[in-house]
Amino acid sequence: MATRAIRGATQLDEDTREHMLDRVAEMVTDVMEANGLTVDDFISVIFTATSDLVSEFPAYAARRLGFGEVPLICARELEIAGSMPRCVRMLAHVETDTARADITHVYLHGAANLRRDLTRTRDVRDDG
Repeated sequence: MATRAIRGATQLDEDTREHMLDRVAEMVTDVMEANGLTVDDFISVIFTATSDLVSEFPAYAARRLGFGEVPLICARELEIAGSMPRCVRMLAHVETDTARADITHVYLHGAANLRRDLTRTRDVRDDG
């Protein structure tokens, strides 16, 4: 079994606690589904958030999904001029038999524009 790193990102429409929890849970769940993972496959996860997101810790969304025994940490994204606002990113370290070239990185909502070269993307729109 190999150790692999999987990236994910999502963009929030607004900085509210429920929206943060929903979008991060969606991102984590999609990473799991796209790569055939369970919580037990995760070694650790690093979450970053842009400085305009202050309503909740992104890691709390993962805790609610059953990541209670997985080491999680949150950090601030660098503030670079012109960078994407309201963005949460994740870097997950997992144990998997999937080859590095076959790992699926997940970028949702506006964050799909960040790395079209790296990943299959899904631009999810809420209709209300």
